[in-house]
Amino acid sequence: MVSTLTNITKPRPGEGQPRNIVAMGNTGTLFGWAFGDPARGSDGGYVDGLQREALGNARETAKAKGVGVVAGSEVFTVLSADDSLVELDNAPGQLVVRCTVHVEGPGAEKLRAEGPMNG
Repeated sequence: MVSTLTNITKPRPGEGQPRNIVAMGNTGTLFGWAFGDPARGSDGGYVDGLQREALGNARETAKAKGVGVVAGSEVFTVLSADDSLVELDNAPGQLVVRCTVHVEGPGAEKLRAEGPMNG
């Protein structure tokens, strides 16, 4: 099934204040994922829970790779089969929340969130 991409970006706490910026050569990016019920895709509280789960998954992935997540760097993308160009036939639940985060630490510069996996 083919659909369009919906990008949900929430303001960070302290919006308008300086962000935690790290030197370019020392950071990388990772994805975190959560899967849910497409029938509840318009339920803000439900989607918020999936976003927390996706951020938790990104943090676990970062920890497993020996790096840390840069606080406040998370960006969420909500994908559903009804409105996404991404092929979701193999995604459990058909509602997918992706969290992209910046990471820092030894080897972080080699990590890039690309395609469906963390490279």
